[in-house]
Amino acid sequence: MNLMNTKILPFATTAFKDGEFVEVTEKDVLGKWAIFFFYPADFTFVCPTELGDMADHYEELQQLGVEVFSVSTDTHFVHKAWHDASETIGKIKYYMLGDANGVITNNFQNMREGAGLADRATFLIDPEGTIQFMEVTCEGVGRNAAELMRKVKAAQYIAAHPGEVCPAKWEQEGETLKPGLDLVGKI
Repeated sequence: MNLMNTKILPFATTAFKDGEFVEVTEKDVLGKWAIFFFYPADFTFVCPTELGDMADHYEELQQLGVEVFSVSTDTHFVHKAWHDASETIGKIKYYMLGDANGVITNNFQNMREGAGLADRATFLIDPEGTIQFMEVTCEGVGRNAAELMRKVKAAQYIAAHPGEVCPAKWEQEGETLKPGLDLVGKI
């Protein structure tokens, strides 16, 4: 699976957001940075901890011009029921995309074979609809929204500063590198 630097594929679905059902397509993603945050299923164990962590960082992501789209193969109705039933999920303000037919999950090559469930994966999409970052983890390992925030800031920095790269553990306002012959063997 290598989707880096490819464009997102067309989709149309219903999402639960801000107490309403809304229609979402790939066109709604274009023109802004976007995170597609796949998880296996609603009403599970690791998933609410990750989604709650993302909810805690949503306002800061919005300030960075980033929209969040969580995706599972549940329906938008199940998302609403989970939102109503769980205090952790109840604080979510971002889009919860229903993907019962698996179109979005398959578009991202993220369907768990034979299970009908999405793998635990994160994709960062730039404003042109190009995948700039992807991460897939095993079933039992939850993701960290603070680390994702760092990666979003780094991706936005290099997009705004061609010719520079962000080294390991780079933080905003940190030093970057300008790859070139003078750096070969010096790092």
